[in-house]
Amino acid sequence: MKTLRYDPVLRAGAQPSVVMVGRVLATCALLAATACTEAAGPARVDIVEPVDEAVVNGPDVRIVLSAAGVEIAPASEERSGTAHHHLFIDRPVTPPSDTIPAGVTGIIHLGRGQTEFVFQGLAPGTHSVIAVLADWGHVPLDPLATDTVRFTVQQ
Repeated sequence: MKTLRYDPVLRAGAQPSVVMVGRVLATCALLAATACTEAAGPARVDIVEPVDEAVVNGPDVRIVLSAAGVEIAPASEERSGTAHHHLFIDRPVTPPSDTIPAGVTGIIHLGRGQTEFVFQGLAPGTHSVIAVLADWGHVPLDPLATDTVRFTVQQ
Protein backbone atom coordinates (compact mmCIF):
# COMPACT_ATOMS: atom_id res chain seq x y z
CA MET A 1 0.00 0.00 0.00
CA LYS A 2 1.16 3.50 -0.92
CA THR A 3 1.46 6.19 1.78
CA LEU A 4 0.35 9.67 0.79
CA ARG A 5 1.86 12.72 2.39
CA TYR A 6 -0.28 15.78 3.09
CA ASP A 7 0.95 18.98 1.43
CA PRO A 8 -1.24 21.99 2.33
CA VAL A 9 -0.23 23.79 -0.88
CA LEU A 10 -1.32 20.99 -3.17
CA ARG A 11 -4.98 20.96 -3.96
CA ALA A 12 -6.89 17.92 -5.03
CA GLY A 13 -5.93 16.98 -8.56
CA ALA A 14 -3.13 19.60 -8.87
CA GLN A 15 0.20 18.56 -10.23
CA PRO A 16 3.25 19.42 -8.12
CA SER A 17 4.97 20.95 -11.13
CA VAL A 18 2.11 23.43 -11.61
CA VAL A 19 2.27 24.45 -7.95
CA MET A 20 6.03 24.89 -8.10
CA VAL A 21 5.79 27.01 -11.25
CA GLY A 22 3.14 29.15 -9.55
CA ARG A 23 5.36 29.62 -6.49
CA VAL A 24 8.35 30.56 -8.63
CA LEU A 25 6.34 33.04 -10.72
CA ALA A 26 4.81 34.66 -7.64
CA THR A 27 8.23 35.01 -6.01
CA CYS A 28 9.74 36.50 -9.18
CA ALA A 29 6.89 39.01 -9.51
CA LEU A 30 7.29 40.07 -5.89
CA LEU A 31 11.06 40.47 -6.23
CA ALA A 32 10.71 42.45 -9.48
CA ALA A 33 8.13 44.80 -7.95
CA THR A 34 10.32 45.36 -4.91
CA ALA A 35 13.41 46.00 -7.04
CA CYS A 36 11.56 48.53 -9.22
CA THR A 37 10.20 50.39 -6.21
CA GLU A 38 13.56 50.55 -4.49
CA ALA A 39 15.38 51.55 -7.68
CA ALA A 40 13.02 54.44 -8.32
CA GLY A 41 13.50 55.88 -4.85
CA PRO A 42 11.95 59.17 -3.80
CA ALA A 43 10.95 61.72 -6.41
CA ARG A 44 13.73 64.01 -7.58
CA VAL A 45 13.85 67.15 -9.71
CA ASP A 46 16.87 68.63 -11.46
CA ILE A 47 17.35 71.95 -13.21
CA VAL A 48 19.29 70.85 -16.27
CA GLU A 49 19.65 74.30 -17.80
CA PRO A 50 21.08 76.72 -16.89
CA VAL A 51 23.75 75.10 -14.77
CA ASP A 52 24.49 76.51 -11.34
CA GLU A 53 26.59 79.71 -11.40
CA ALA A 54 26.13 80.10 -15.20
CA VAL A 55 26.46 83.45 -16.90
CA VAL A 56 23.68 83.69 -19.48
CA ASN A 57 22.77 86.22 -22.14
CA GLY A 58 19.45 87.84 -21.33
CA PRO A 59 16.99 89.17 -20.95
CA ASP A 60 15.24 85.85 -21.73
CA VAL A 61 16.42 82.73 -19.87
CA ARG A 62 15.29 79.20 -20.67
CA ILE A 63 14.88 76.76 -17.77
CA VAL A 64 14.99 73.02 -18.59
CA LEU A 65 13.86 70.49 -15.98
CA SER A 66 14.06 66.74 -15.50
CA ALA A 67 12.51 64.47 -12.89
CA ALA A 68 13.01 60.93 -11.63
CA GLY A 69 11.00 58.66 -9.37
CA VAL A 70 7.68 60.23 -10.37
CA GLU A 71 5.61 60.62 -13.52
CA ILE A 72 5.33 64.21 -14.75
CA ALA A 73 1.70 64.80 -15.73
CA PRO A 74 -0.72 67.71 -16.12
CA ALA A 75 -2.20 68.97 -12.85
CA SER A 76 -5.63 68.13 -14.25
CA GLU A 77 -4.81 64.41 -13.90
CA GLU A 78 -5.77 63.69 -10.31
CA ARG A 79 -3.67 60.53 -9.87
CA SER A 80 -1.26 59.49 -7.16
CA GLY A 81 2.30 58.93 -8.32
CA THR A 82 2.24 62.00 -10.57
CA ALA A 83 3.56 65.53 -10.15
CA HIS A 84 4.18 68.70 -12.11
CA HIS A 85 6.82 71.41 -11.92
CA HIS A 86 6.71 74.77 -10.15
CA LEU A 87 9.39 77.45 -10.42
CA PHE A 88 10.20 80.07 -7.81
CA ILE A 89 12.27 82.90 -9.30
CA ASP A 90 14.10 85.18 -6.87
CA ARG A 91 11.90 84.20 -3.94
CA PRO A 92 11.87 81.47 -1.27
CA VAL A 93 9.60 78.45 -1.59
CA THR A 94 6.35 78.35 0.31
CA PRO A 95 6.16 76.07 3.38
CA PRO A 96 6.19 72.40 2.27
CA SER A 97 2.83 71.67 3.90
CA ASP A 98 1.08 74.57 2.10
CA THR A 99 -0.52 74.58 -1.32
CA ILE A 100 1.66 76.48 -3.78
CA PRO A 101 -0.35 79.65 -4.49
CA ALA A 102 -1.43 80.71 -7.97
CA GLY A 103 -1.24 84.26 -9.29
CA VAL A 104 1.75 85.24 -7.16
CA THR A 105 4.66 87.13 -8.74
CA GLY A 106 7.73 84.92 -8.97
CA ILE A 107 5.86 81.59 -8.80
CA ILE A 108 5.30 79.77 -12.08
CA HIS A 109 3.01 76.73 -12.32
CA LEU A 110 3.85 74.36 -15.16
CA GLY A 111 0.45 72.71 -14.79
CA ARG A 112 0.27 71.17 -18.26
CA GLY A 113 3.22 68.91 -17.49
CA GLN A 114 5.80 71.11 -19.22
CA THR A 115 9.49 70.55 -18.59
CA GLU A 116 10.72 73.88 -20.00
CA PHE A 117 9.95 77.51 -19.33
CA VAL A 118 11.40 80.82 -20.58
CA PHE A 119 11.66 83.69 -18.12
CA GLN A 120 11.32 86.83 -20.21
CA GLY A 121 12.76 90.22 -19.44
CA LEU A 122 15.03 89.29 -16.54
CA ALA A 123 17.13 92.25 -15.40
CA PRO A 124 20.91 92.00 -15.58
CA GLY A 125 22.38 90.60 -12.38
CA THR A 126 22.24 87.52 -10.20
CA HIS A 127 19.05 85.46 -10.00
CA SER A 128 18.00 82.19 -8.42
CA VAL A 129 15.38 79.70 -9.50
CA ILE A 130 14.04 76.88 -7.34
CA ALA A 131 12.19 73.97 -8.94
CA VAL A 132 9.60 72.18 -6.79
CA LEU A 133 7.58 69.08 -7.65
CA ALA A 134 3.98 69.14 -6.44
CA ASP A 135 0.98 66.84 -6.80
CA TRP A 136 -2.20 67.59 -8.75
CA GLY A 137 -3.46 69.72 -5.84
CA HIS A 138 -0.30 71.89 -5.96
CA VAL A 139 0.94 70.48 -2.63
CA PRO A 140 4.72 69.81 -2.63
CA LEU A 141 5.66 66.14 -2.62
CA ASP A 142 6.67 64.52 0.65
CA PRO A 143 9.61 64.08 0.89
CA LEU A 144 10.24 67.45 -0.69
CA ALA A 145 11.73 67.35 -4.21
CA THR A 146 13.53 70.61 -5.04
CA ASP A 147 16.58 71.88 -6.89
CA THR A 148 18.13 75.37 -6.87
CA VAL A 149 20.28 77.10 -9.46
CA ARG A 150 21.85 80.54 -9.26
CA PHE A 151 22.80 82.31 -12.48
CA THR A 152 23.84 85.74 -13.69
CA VAL A 153 22.10 87.51 -16.57
CA GLN A 154 24.23 89.74 -18.74
CA GLN A 155 22.91 91.84 -21.60
